[in-house]
Amino acid sequence: MSIIVTPLSDALGAAVTGIDLSQPVNEQTLSDIKQAWYEHVILVFPNQDISDEEQENFCLNFGELERVRTIDAGSETPHVMMITNVKELDKPTALPDGEMMFHYDQCYYEQPCMGATLYAIEIPDVGGNTLFANCTKAYEALSHDWKQRLDGLRALNYYDYGLTPTMRPEEMNPDVPQWTHPVVRTHSETGRKAIYVSRLMSMRIEGLPEEESNEILNFLFDQMEKPEYIYEHVWSKGDLMMWDNRCSVHARTHFSPNARRMMRRVTVRDPKPVAA
Repeated sequence: MSIIVTPLSDALGAAVTGIDLSQPVNEQTLSDIKQAWYEHVILVFPNQDISDEEQENFCLNFGELERVRTIDAGSETPHVMMITNVKELDKPTALPDGEMMFHYDQCYYEQPCMGATLYAIEIPDVGGNTLFANCTKAYEALSHDWKQRLDGLRALNYYDYGLTPTMRPEEMNPDVPQWTHPVVRTHSETGRKAIYVSRLMSMRIEGLPEEESNEILNFLFDQMEKPEYIYEHVWSKGDLMMWDNRCSVHARTHFSPNARRMMRRVTVRDPKPVAA
């Protein structure tokens, strides 16, 4: 039986039905999923009922899994992170509640992840939605002059810099994860270019005066976050979301700290370096 791929918006995103992710995925179906992923950037598999191990097994189809640091782990399974504000788990958790700005995952590391899956176990009645922005379409809509201006530029990405945007270079903590990457990244599978900075993580463009760096970054942040490039996902229990971290940023809307939200994440490593 073939999967059914239904676009969720003009910007990006598609729902994939006709598949049970608790079962092994055959070669043809996997090929169809990969093609849909490259085309739509994010995929939603609704109404899934999967265990930690089954989520890991699905993600193994796309590459090596990232082992979760012990401090962030919320599961006995080594590649699973629980993203939750549910305290009675009696386990370390990550990113408990509240709003989160647009960002690429792990852009402050030399080799960021390829992508990740997020599985909805408990969701709040209001809020806690996830927004995704298509950074390929945002780049392709730029003028020729802007594309030329960005060519060859590199940005310093500093963990959660957007929460302290007045930080001066001399105040930077060398122990905080940070790395420079091209401002425009080429996707290793599709060959398409995408803007590769984010409001939460990108601190400055190397080699430029502060004023010019800020001008370019703020322009790019605004470009990426235009409504025509964004899809907002309102979660349902049993949704499995898969996103391509090479060409999309994501953010989270606010939700009450009194509302329960429990998501399970598995991350896929990228064997290829970030290419301009």
